[in-house]
Order: sequence, then C-alpha cells, then structure tokens
Amino acid sequence: MANSEEKAKLERFLDWLQVNGAELRGCSINYSDSRKGFGIFASSSADTCDDVLLAVPLDLAITPMRVLQDPLLGPECQKMFEQGQVDDRFLMILFLTLERLRKNSSWKPYLDMLPTRFGNPLWFSDDEFLELKGTNLYHATELQKKKLQSLYHEKVEVLVKKLLVLDGDSESEVSFEHFLWANSVFWSRALNIPLPHSFVFPQNQEDVGGCPSTSHPTETNIDIQAPVSGPTSVGPGDTVWVEGLVPGIDFCNHDLKPVATWEVDGTGSVSGVPFSMYLLSVTQNRIPGKEISISYGNKGNEELLYLYGFVIENNPDDYLMVHYPVEAIPSIPFSDSKGQLLEAQKAQLRCLLPKSLLDHGFFPQSTSKVRESEEKETVRSCNFSWSGQRKMPSYMKKLVFPEDFMTGLRTIAMQEDEIYKVSAMLEELVESRPDEQPRETEVRMAVWEACGDSGALQLLVDLLNAKMMKLEENSGSEEGDAWLLEEACVLENHDEQPRLKYEI
Repeated sequence: MANSEEKAKLERFLDWLQVNGAELRGCSINYSDSRKGFGIFASSSADTCDDVLLAVPLDLAITPMRVLQDPLLGPECQKMFEQGQVDDRFLMILFLTLERLRKNSSWKPYLDMLPTRFGNPLWFSDDEFLELKGTNLYHATELQKKKLQSLYHEKVEVLVKKLLVLDGDSESEVSFEHFLWANSVFWSRALNIPLPHSFVFPQNQEDVGGCPSTSHPTETNIDIQAPVSGPTSVGPGDTVWVEGLVPGIDFCNHDLKPVATWEVDGTGSVSGVPFSMYLLSVTQNRIPGKEISISYGNKGNEELLYLYGFVIENNPDDYLMVHYPVEAIPSIPFSDSKGQLLEAQKAQLRCLLPKSLLDHGFFPQSTSKVRESEEKETVRSCNFSWSGQRKMPSYMKKLVFPEDFMTGLRTIAMQEDEIYKVSAMLEELVESRPDEQPRETEVRMAVWEACGDSGALQLLVDLLNAKMMKLEENSGSEEGDAWLLEEACVLENHDEQPRLKYEI
C-alpha cells in the first residue's frame, strides 16, 4: 500500500495530467508494489465499450525537440548538437538531470512520481555487482558506467551548474548520481514514438492547434516556435520516429501476456484528443482492479535487468550469446587478410541463440521454425562448393548456429595455406571477370572449399569452454555452491507445503 506521501504525489500528478489535457477513461494510476512502483489499473467504473483507456497529449512528451526549445537549456544544447558533441538521447538525459534539480520545474509533479533508485546493475553495490562477474552483463555494465562517468565530468557537471546559476539557483549541487538517475529514467521509460511530420515540423502555429509540441506544461505559459531542424530523421511517408518519454503512458509495466498496447493519434479520430498517444485495450473483458500491462518486447533476462532492473522467471525469450571478441582480431595471424575476408562475406562474430532453440542442445531433434526462417533469409554458401570436391556435411541442417556466425569462425580459424588457396581461387575468378569483384557468395564458397568446418568447430568449442570457465570461476567456491543449492531446496520445499494442503 502507498503511504500518505506517495498518495499526495499521485494526487498532484493526476491533477497535472488533467490540467494538461490528459484523459484517464478506463483506468487509474495506483501504487503497485515496492518492486514495480506505480502502475496502471483497470478502473471499476470503466466503460467496457471504450477500448481507449488513457490519452495523453504529445505536448507532454519529453523529446529532443523539447530540449532544444527550452529557453534555459536549449541554446547550450543546440551548440553541442550542431557541433556533433552529443546525440538526442544525451539531450533528454541532460534535460532530466537539470529539471530534477530546478526548484520551480514545471515537470515536478511528474518527476516526483519517478523512482529515486533503480534495480539495474548500474545501481548495484560492489558486492552485488561482483555476482555478475563472468557474464556479458558484467562487462557491459562496467563499460557503461565508465562512459557515463566520463560524460558527467566532461560535459554535464559544469554545464548543469552554470544553468542552475542562470536560473537563479546557486545552492543546488549536481552529483553523478543525479545524472545516473536521469540515464536510468530514460532507458527504462523512453518509447520510440511515430510522430506526424506536421507535429514535429509545423509550418505555423495553427497547423497543430497552437503547436503543442513546443510549449511547456501549462504552469509555464511559454510558447516557442519549433526549430526548422533538430535531432530527428524523417522516415518514409508522413512519419518521424522520435524517442521520448510520455508521462502517464510510461507507468505501464511489462508482462509476457500484455493486455494493452499504445498508439499515436494525429487527428484525434480514435482517442478524441488530437496529437496524442493513447493506451488501447487488447482484451475483451477487463477485470476491475487488475493491472494493465504492455510488452517491452521479446527481451532476455540480461537485457531486462540491464535496462529495467528486473528479470522474469523461466523467461521464454532468454538466449545464449556466443561471440568472438572483435578486439582480439588484430592479434591473430594474418589479421589484415582475415579482416578483409570477414568484410567481403558480411560475416558475424556473435550470435544470439534463443532459449527455445536450445531445448535439445546444439543439435535439435527437429529443425525449428526459427532455424527454418533463418535459412530462408540467408544464402548458405556451403550448400555447394567451389569445385564440388567438398560436400556439405549432414550436420549442417541441424546445427543451431547461424551460417553468418559459422562463416566468421571459419575465417578467423583459417591457416596460412588456406588463405593462399582462397586468394588463388578469387584471383582466378577476377581474371575471368576483370570488371567485377567477387560476390559475397563466391567468397564464402572459396573459404568453405579451402578450409571446411574443422577449424571453425574447434574454435566454437574453445569459445564455449571459455564461457563456461569464466562463469565457473566467478560463481564462488564449491562449498558456496553447495550451500546455495541446499538453501534453494529448503525454500522450494517450504513453498510447496501450503500447496499440498490444498491438493489433499
């Protein structure tokens, strides 16, 4: 249950949404739990005939355009953006950092609703972070934290202090944690929004009903012309894809079986609110009081923990990542030649294997749908060889590793004599077609003819062994593992006891 302070924050936020034109129809925003924070729930008074549960005007979205239009932050950001020093994501993270510190921010009712700490690894204690050692997540988090610290010290700290003074606030102190908080808010809540072109680049104020995308929330009464250019790229048709935060919609939590999705309404014909994002129910029977969830996408637990700070038990979208480190290529023999061959074949040095694909190990009992779809999209050069002397082995149609990845491993594992064979075959081909370079498929054929899969499969085994050893090295002692297993069994047995009573 939410305490009195949380309830007061919620009331202020709901008033703020209403004043700024948002409409909660078939839902309410309530405190969910300490892990999720606030969420969106079906209201008991919902009109079951109306599938639109919530509509939020896009003038409330925090987007790169809004940052560049901000009277305080905009001029500084415009300079950095034009010089290529920052990207549009950085602009929004910088905006959130500043607005959280500003005493009279018009975004305060929204920002007060956001978590003050997050569950992603950037917020882990040293001991908690060590638990990730040996995983891809450990390395990724380590690099990300160094990057954020560098950005903070080089660009953010001095700029935010300067802007706070210009805003009449010489007392507030910015810290790295403020910037870390803003980074986590963006990555855990931002959406890729398909905005109407006329909304992003209005010809005049009347085009978008007073140009809502360029005004602050009602409390500021500031109205600024939209810039003629900004950190967006025009997509096909009349749509501009822009990343941003939409207060209200972003309180939807994730579920494997979502009951809602979101859409953008440029005309107001669906939601009744022009230039809005609305939450659309995808289920016929809404249960009053039940949380309304959306899908964050098919993400494995490492990605969910990295971005959002939670994991899902028995996640069907979990995957195994196998990769050959790019930074190791310069140190291998004949690295220049192999680098050129990798590029010519468009080879991949990493692959993601979905959990469902590994139900029967690396050689599934039957060809999976995932594998079938991959084979349709990829030209398998090893279905035929250069001279017909090297036949395709029987395992090729069963192996779960994608051909693009196997192509990369073949090339990395090539020996000196094999490189010369490939070079000779390609030179012969170029002599017969002096005006053409060898095609991607032909280079793959030559590599396959020269070396087959012996070296690639050995390299694959080495990569998998190294991955297992790294995980084992950082999983603690055997005594510690035994203790964890015992604890898990105790907890499992403890959890099962109440269920047995109901089954009798």
